[in-house]
Order: sequence, then structure tokens, then C-alpha cells
Amino acid sequence: MSRRKAREAALQALFQMDFNPVRRGEALEAVFDERSDLQEAAKNYAQQLVDGTLTHMSEIDQIIAGAATDWKIERMPGVDRNILRLAIYELKYSAERLSPSVVINEAVELAKLFGTEDSGRFINGVLGSLVKNHTAP
Repeated sequence: MSRRKAREAALQALFQMDFNPVRRGEALEAVFDERSDLQEAAKNYAQQLVDGTLTHMSEIDQIIAGAATDWKIERMPGVDRNILRLAIYELKYSAERLSPSVVINEAVELAKLFGTEDSGRFINGVLGSLVKNHTAP
């Protein structure tokens, strides 16, 4: 299973739900229909990521607001906001404990792929600060 592909799919679904009034199932189905490269295990992991992120969304957004003091969460680029949400879910709430460096690296790679020229640095800075200040494990 490619966890990176699963994270990409989860990000695409979260982004879609952030900007359109679609339900989780519709967003995931739309992403899965476009992504023929996803195996069943990757789809299942993407669903876990989306479900977990949505379950903890208000807590995650509070963490982001506290870490990105110069940015209001609603004013952040949508891709960056949802990459942070996904990464914080994996750092703090996921049943599987992943190394913070792995989570941060994966988030930065997503930012390079889907974000702006500055997204990678922004994501790295916010997540690095959270880990350094023990806001996220």
C-alpha cells in the first residue's frame, strides 16, 4: 500500500469538502473515481484519515490557530489548511503512532505537490513548532 497516495486522496477529499457542500462519502467516491492508481488498502487508509480528521476537526483547528498566530485559519490557503489538518490528525489522534519527522516530511511533500511555492516552508514551520512545543507528539 502506498500511504503517500492514500494521503493525497485524503487531502483531495478534505479539500473538496472544505469548499463544496458534499458529504464525506461523495467526496471520497469522487476522488477514488479519478484515482485509478489506488489499491483497496490505500482507499481504506484514506478513509481512515478523512474520518479521523473530520472527527477531531474542531480540536485540530484550535491547534492550528494556536500555532499559526499570524494567520486566521479561514484565511489560509485551502490546501495548506487541509494538509495541516491531516498531519495534525496523524500526529496527535491516529491510533498508529508515526514518527513526527515522517508525518512532517509527508505533509511537506503534499504541500510541494498541491500547494504554492511557499506552502512547504509554511507547513514545515507550523508542524515543526507544534512538535517542538509538545502541542503534538
